[in-house]
Formats: sequence, structure tokens, C-alpha cells
Amino acid sequence: MELYDVMRTTFAAREFTSDPVSDDTLFRVLDHARFAPSGGNRQGWRVIVVRDRATKEALAALAVPAAKRYAAQVQAGENPWNTIDRTRVDAATIERTPAPARLTEPFVKAPVVLVVCVDLKVVASMDQDLSRVGIISGASIYPFAWNILLAARHEGLAGTITTLAAAREPGVQDLLGIPRHVALAAVMPLGRPVAPLTRLRREPVGEFAMLERWGGTPLAAKSPGA
Repeated sequence: MELYDVMRTTFAAREFTSDPVSDDTLFRVLDHARFAPSGGNRQGWRVIVVRDRATKEALAALAVPAAKRYAAQVQAGENPWNTIDRTRVDAATIERTPAPARLTEPFVKAPVVLVVCVDLKVVASMDQDLSRVGIISGASIYPFAWNILLAARHEGLAGTITTLAAAREPGVQDLLGIPRHVALAAVMPLGRPVAPLTRLRREPVGEFAMLERWGGTPLAAKSPGA
């Protein structure tokens, strides 16, 4: 496939066929994904390949508390888990809100789950002293995670980057024997999608790209297709 076609059709898959994903296929996917950039080229990513059903069920259970809060905040008209606006939803409401199945079941139903981690000892976190949540560390792991999905697309597979279980990171570390200095970046269910998508919806460029400064003139193409 052409690169632009791959970029426009790599979607978040949560429903999979029962087809297995072989070690050879996973090796090819990761062999290409490893060429992603990372700070200082330190390549701090680590991947745990999970096929055991009990382990997948445990990962799904660890994602439930965050999924319940996510759903409760959506029902309250909030943007879930954002770090600027404090939630108005109380703990009791969150607890009685069912976790949406689509957010947890893929961990169990996917033929394989990749647990993507990053070694914080080798990550340059330039924003560590700012008074906001850190995001710069992600620059050294999420390009790799996205490369996994692009390579999976090439192999006829699909998956999604999920982060709900990160809210219970110590539990995931205990479950899989991950050292405390290695952070959980994503839990990625992967498999052959039931219904591949070919058209994705996104905001047009002019909605998010602007010239010279915040609030500047929206970026526009000089001519159609330019």
C-alpha cells in the first residue's frame, strides 16, 4: 500500500476474528516498528507479548476502574481524564457506572495483546520540572507504538493503543514482573479485524494548524491537492 493510504486507513480496531497471530508475523511487525525515533536514539521500548487468557483477563480487570471513570465523565458531559478541569463526578457515581465492554473486552478477545513499556532511565523528559502533567516522555515511545499499528496494517492486522490500564500501573507491573522504573505506555490488542475500515473522519487541517502564532490564519493549501 502507498504510505498515505496506510496513514488514512489505519484505524482503532476492537473486534477481531479468531485467526491466530504467529510469532513470525509479530517479529516482522516489531522488526519494522523498531525504526521509530526516540530521544537520543536510546530505544527504551520493551514489549511483552501476551497470549495467555488468564493474563489477558487480568489486564482487562486492571483497565476497569479507569473505564468506569471514563464512562461516568462522558455521561456528565466532561472530557474524561483531562488534567486541567477537575471532574465533578463523585467516586460513588464512578463506582456504579458500568465499564463499557468495548473498552475492556478487546483485551480478552484479541488473539494477542502487546504490552508496550518504556524504560524511564533512558528517556529525556524535558518537562519534568513544569507544573503540569508530563508529556515529553511520550515522544520516545508512542512513535514506536504507532509504527506497530502501521506495520500491522501492512500485515492485514489491526489493533489500538489503549492506556486505561496505566491508571493501575503498579498492578500491571506486579502482574507481568515489570520493574518500577519501566512505565506502562500502552496495552495493544492485536489481530485480524472483523470489519476493516477504509475511510476515517478527522478535522480538516485548517481547524488545527495556524500561521505564525496561536489564533493565526488557518493553514490552507494554495491549490487543490497541493
